[in-house]
Amino acid sequence: MSTNILGTLGSSSGLDTQQLVTDLVAAQKAPQQARIDSRSAEFTSQLSAYGLLKSGLSEFQGVLTPLSDPNLFAAKAINVPTTDVVTFNSLTAAAPAGSYQLEVTQIATAQSLAINSSETSADSALGKTETLTFQTGTWTYASGNPSSFAVNGEVATFEVAITADDTLNSIAEKINDTEGTVTASVINISGTFQLLVNANSGVDNALEITSDLVADSDFDFNAASFANVTETQQGQDSAFTFNGLPITRSSNDISDVIDGLNFTLNKADIGSPISFSISEDKSTSETAIRAFIEAYNTLQDTLKPLVGIREDEDNNLVPGDLSRDGTAKNLAARIKETVSSSVLGLTSTDSFSSLASIGIFTDKFGKLEIHEDDFSKAFSENFSKMAGLFGTKTSTSNNNITLNTGSFAAQATAGKYTVDITQAPAKGTIQSTDNLVATDNSDGLAQFTITVNGTSSNNLTLTGNHSTLAELATEMQNVINADSLLAATNIKVDVTIDANDALVITSREYGASSQVSFSAVSTEFDTRVGINTSTVDSNGQDVQGTIDGEAAFGSSNVLLPSLTSPAYGLNFSVKENTVLGVYTASFTRGLAGDLALLTSTALADEGQIANKEEIIGEQKKRLDDDQERLDRKMTTYQQRLSRQYIAMERIIASLNQTSSQLDGLIDRLPFTAKN
Repeated sequence: MSTNILGTLGSSSGLDTQQLVTDLVAAQKAPQQARIDSRSAEFTSQLSAYGLLKSGLSEFQGVLTPLSDPNLFAAKAINVPTTDVVTFNSLTAAAPAGSYQLEVTQIATAQSLAINSSETSADSALGKTETLTFQTGTWTYASGNPSSFAVNGEVATFEVAITADDTLNSIAEKINDTEGTVTASVINISGTFQLLVNANSGVDNALEITSDLVADSDFDFNAASFANVTETQQGQDSAFTFNGLPITRSSNDISDVIDGLNFTLNKADIGSPISFSISEDKSTSETAIRAFIEAYNTLQDTLKPLVGIREDEDNNLVPGDLSRDGTAKNLAARIKETVSSSVLGLTSTDSFSSLASIGIFTDKFGKLEIHEDDFSKAFSENFSKMAGLFGTKTSTSNNNITLNTGSFAAQATAGKYTVDITQAPAKGTIQSTDNLVATDNSDGLAQFTITVNGTSSNNLTLTGNHSTLAELATEMQNVINADSLLAATNIKVDVTIDANDALVITSREYGASSQVSFSAVSTEFDTRVGINTSTVDSNGQDVQGTIDGEAAFGSSNVLLPSLTSPAYGLNFSVKENTVLGVYTASFTRGLAGDLALLTSTALADEGQIANKEEIIGEQKKRLDDDQERLDRKMTTYQQRLSRQYIAMERIIASLNQTSSQLDGLIDRLPFTAKN
């Protein structure tokens, strides 16, 4: 409670000077305080309005994500009967529509090898010291026993080192810890323990196990030594007919017969084919478009009272909290313009370039509405062409060139580009002499060391009796691709026979670093295969070219635009047999893609909205500083007024005291005249 000091002591002037000071200070402060309060309330309202704007844009963005996916308009539906023979796992947009029939005649199985050595404990040291080499491939059997083995070059060879203190459990763990596809476990059979080794399913994924011991090993399973291992199950492929065509696969999980369809074979059922069909799923895309329209109209309900005119609590029309905010108004205008205009990158010559072309229009209130007849006609007659209107679409004038969107595709400008290929990509190759003749290499004397893309292999050996050059090429490819040193860096080759009966070894990688050479060969290899360390190889090369006349960067078979190019964020994959010349490419994000980019940019951590909120926040901080300065100024003003009124009261008190002293003075003076 404040105390009126002057009033307590007795005011000489008779005025309530404290109230007077308070009123004078309030009058001086009022206009400046009103300005601060008004601006503070305005900034608070703007921040709240931006919160509503962000919420509305986020909800709208969630609807755009599925609609911007071009696969939405390629969605498929599958109609299958109830069956336990096959399980249909997944279906993607890539699956072609049609009717199909599937009959399962055989299920794939995995080779299983049981080590015959039985132990009373799975954790007792076996006292064995040896190194096991595991190779994957195909067994040929004679009288039920393994007789010859062909290496599967797509699976790398690996080794497992066994030491004297290893147990069955630790050996199983070592096998499982390798990067191979082999698994091992220890099984308990009536109180004794055995090691069980399992390969992947399929006839080409069987195992050959060879120890480095001179004597037969308990773990050997190869053509020369297999007595101590029991093959409890041979590997076999699955077999089925698809629309009458016989097909085999190494697995029961099938994903490469029909693009986009994955199914699992559960059991054989000979003579009972399963019929199913795949058809276009238009309902999913129609639902997505209607959800987009609803979300857009909801967004307009949010934007209009923020950037336009709204009704207050008294039903009076007042400007929205962001009606004078350039950032918010520009964003709202760009969203409207994007929806009502042709899609960037599309022209009037495209089947569908705007919403109006499929019967979706803007009404007088700025909302979208569907003209059902035109909309239904677009779906029924031109459904396949609608994907480019909403989602990302890329195309080129040459099937050997593919336009891809990269990590920075948001920076690319939609439109058409001219691509000039001045050098096609190539892979490193090496070729033998012409007119080769198939020979018997089963003596193991054809040995070589190959270097591919700068990585050298182990010393490798051909072991087959090749009756044809094709058999020679197959074994050589398998032996090279199975090498552990090459496989460690995922290097592989293709080996073919050309028209002149020459062996051609080609790296699977493009580019200047792609190279194939031989660093060591035996005399027998040189004689039989026609390649030695002096054989000249042909290095690979990177693609080269320009994009819209500007030099592009070629890496392997990919052509990248320069950092300053409007195409930056896109890339072009070029095949090695592409004819040099000028081609065209086009890129569009579609309506949903353009809107998604617009909203994501606005909502980004450093986007327009975040930047504007930061500016408003800084302005609010400056108001706090203004308030602090005003309060200090008014305190000083109040203190000055108080001092002045105290001084005034002192003067008045002094005058009052003088007045009292003069009071009656005249009466005490001697009369100098009388009436």
